[in-house]
Amino acid sequence: MNINNIYIGIRYGLVGVLTFLSFLSVAQTLVRGVVTDAKTKETLPYVSITIPGTSLGISTDADGKYSMKIGGGYNKITFTYVGYNSLTKVIIPGREQTLNVQLQVSSSRMLNEVVVKSGRRKKYRNKGNPAVELIERVIANKSKNRLESYPYIEYEKYEKLSFALSDITDKFRNKRIFRNYQFLFKNQDSTAIGGTTILPVYMEETLSKNYYRKNPEENKSVILAKNKVDFDPKYIDQQGVSAYLNRMYQDINIYDNNITVISNQFLSPIANSAPTFYLYFITDTVTRGNDKLVELSFAPRNKGDMLFQGKLYITMDGSYAVDNAYLTVHKDINLNFVRQFESRLEFEKNQEDGRYHLSKSTLNINFGISKNKGTGVFGERTVSFKDYKTNVPAPDSIYNGPAVIVAQNEVSKSNLSKEQFWQQKRHEQLSSSERGVYRNIDSLQNMKSFRQTMELVTFLFAGYKSFGPFEVGPANTFYSFNPVEGFRLRLGGRTTPELSKRYYFETYGAYGFKDEKWKYFGSATYSINNKSIYAFPQHYIRTSFQRDTKIPGQELQFVQEDNFLLSFKRGENDRWLYNDLWRIDYVHEFENHFSYNVGFKKWKQTPAGSLRYNNVQNNELHRVENINTSELSLELRYAPNEKFYQGKIYRIPVYGPDPVFTLRYTQGIKGLFDGEYNYGNLTGNIQKRFYLSQLGYTDMTVEGGYIFGQAPFALLAIHRANQTYAYQLNSYNLMNFLEFVSDHYASLNIDHSFNGFFLNKIPLLKKLKLREVVTFKGLYGGIRSENDPLVHPELLTFPTNGEGVRTTYTLEKQPYIEGSVGLANIFKLFRVDLVKRFNYLENPEVSEWGVRARVKFDF
Repeated sequence: MNINNIYIGIRYGLVGVLTFLSFLSVAQTLVRGVVTDAKTKETLPYVSITIPGTSLGISTDADGKYSMKIGGGYNKITFTYVGYNSLTKVIIPGREQTLNVQLQVSSSRMLNEVVVKSGRRKKYRNKGNPAVELIERVIANKSKNRLESYPYIEYEKYEKLSFALSDITDKFRNKRIFRNYQFLFKNQDSTAIGGTTILPVYMEETLSKNYYRKNPEENKSVILAKNKVDFDPKYIDQQGVSAYLNRMYQDINIYDNNITVISNQFLSPIANSAPTFYLYFITDTVTRGNDKLVELSFAPRNKGDMLFQGKLYITMDGSYAVDNAYLTVHKDINLNFVRQFESRLEFEKNQEDGRYHLSKSTLNINFGISKNKGTGVFGERTVSFKDYKTNVPAPDSIYNGPAVIVAQNEVSKSNLSKEQFWQQKRHEQLSSSERGVYRNIDSLQNMKSFRQTMELVTFLFAGYKSFGPFEVGPANTFYSFNPVEGFRLRLGGRTTPELSKRYYFETYGAYGFKDEKWKYFGSATYSINNKSIYAFPQHYIRTSFQRDTKIPGQELQFVQEDNFLLSFKRGENDRWLYNDLWRIDYVHEFENHFSYNVGFKKWKQTPAGSLRYNNVQNNELHRVENINTSELSLELRYAPNEKFYQGKIYRIPVYGPDPVFTLRYTQGIKGLFDGEYNYGNLTGNIQKRFYLSQLGYTDMTVEGGYIFGQAPFALLAIHRANQTYAYQLNSYNLMNFLEFVSDHYASLNIDHSFNGFFLNKIPLLKKLKLREVVTFKGLYGGIRSENDPLVHPELLTFPTNGEGVRTTYTLEKQPYIEGSVGLANIFKLFRVDLVKRFNYLENPEVSEWGVRARVKFDF
């Protein structure tokens, strides 16, 4: 089971800092209740509930219910609703309490532009509903109100992304474990959602110049300056953290049909299909300057779906543009680890043509392991825009090159100190707590106790223990077992940039107590760009030698083959190889995420366990001790806009909508360093995620391969199989190792998550917040007669079991097909699939049905 996913999720969520804080509990004020009409007793939707003297607050839901968490010692809350008298109530700080409120109808309920009817509620209908008619006008005018309707746009953009620990009290900070870190708590703030007290621990700022051209359509972003908290790369891949956090906190464009945030797609309240999924209510009219606006409240028809709730302010000048928006989510939404969510969008009127453009957006999310208790993580992204220029063409040269480039650092050009530069260039000044975060984190990292804590966290989750220039690990490979080696002990490690930024060395040694053989590995890498070989973009040359075991047909992702949890396998699993591998690889990545890899491999493979290499000579079965090959290879990869987190071992992708293309060609050369075969192997792979709005998303992989020339089955495509009990996304989960081989093949892999779309609508079951998944995997292939050992007996014969029954097959008869249905988000961590194999059931030792599980951390 993939334990690395747990590590990824926790480290992403907590930014790798003070991880242990998230499990400690704190006190809080929690007020909940229902707001009703004092006369009719009907519930009132979207009543505003605020803390007097602040801008903090929430709204009741479509059923008049609310739940509000309050920090900072506030003791009053105010209820306001159009057409009703405002009401202020006293609350008891630090206690959980229920406060049901009845509002009295105001003597004046008629407004100039809109009549708001808040009396006895009738059954909601779209037809004849003035709120729906208004939103349909907004939808009809979207294209002309989008900023992209201009032929040219230019503006300056300032972004601030910050993370903080939330729900911190005196009792919490006075715990013994924090006695050395009291300086951190001097800069707490209580301006988060609902007055939650926060302690900033991470921040990054970006200043950029942005250009847009409609025809031909091009977007260009020129990064002028960046400023961020720098964590020790020994513990955290800050580039990856930044990519992941910015993927979670993407720009919110209210005019898009679908809005991606927290790694999920939400349907915009003004999407073309929005009236099918949302309820709308006209709740107020507002005058802002000379502009009259309608306040339009909205809520999801189904509270568990990936939908917003909140308010839109619509202009009544005939343009039906959005002047302001407040977005939040229902407390019952099928979303993990999100305690509170709030986004505000502010628009300004262009004085030249009267159209509206986004001037500022904020997105605040409070994360926590539990819904209401314990220290959490509060993240905020603020984006502001200024110096808009419309219809002013920029030179064509502006749009040349990548969509995002980093210009010469404006700080160095300004002749100002870094602090002075940012003080001048920020669109808004930092709070007192934010100003201290850069200094505090720098001080924190210089403390011995903090470094020791981070080393422990890194060892527990990444499996490596650092000793300065050398680190030992990964820990999950120290012990494992299998039918060939029996108990296997392994110990290894690698050098770090503390030894050298140019030269890197890695090694391990392992011993099997059953086969009584030593296995070992050693590599030396030279970094050509003088950067860490684990940082993007990579540019290095590496040579290595490995003597170890391998299962033919086992291809793993984000986990090593001798991981302890992979020791547990189903069925017969004793067809193995002893491999001797000499390699040399040249890897070059570019900033646009195109890369190539040129390599040479000398490979000696010796069958192990029950696997035998035999051929027929003079009508007699002849034992082949081993086969030797020498290969030259070239791999091309293009992953536009790719985001990933660089772990200690693997790069973990941050999935986006862009496809990833991989093309690889390998040429075996007979006679070169004892190579015995001439052959060519061409493979291509395309991976892409398709977002389907409320129906979830689909991960699709299309792959194909063709082998030129004559080669034994051991050098053909041995299709990826899985005999573990963990569900593997890229393998065939009911296929046995070495069951199918091909010299030409094509495959299609579809994995779709409905994100709870159907289960969210089933009473009682929807409280579990489960998510439906379905998969389809199809593989078509075969071998030509020149590679068929029945036609050419000098080739290796297909393997057989102890009874002499053949166990390796080809796919000429029909494609191999398997599919599954499953439930994800079980206890927020697990996915369980019921897998069915549809054909080739007559093959020995196969199962038609199987249950597979996987750890999957997701929001």
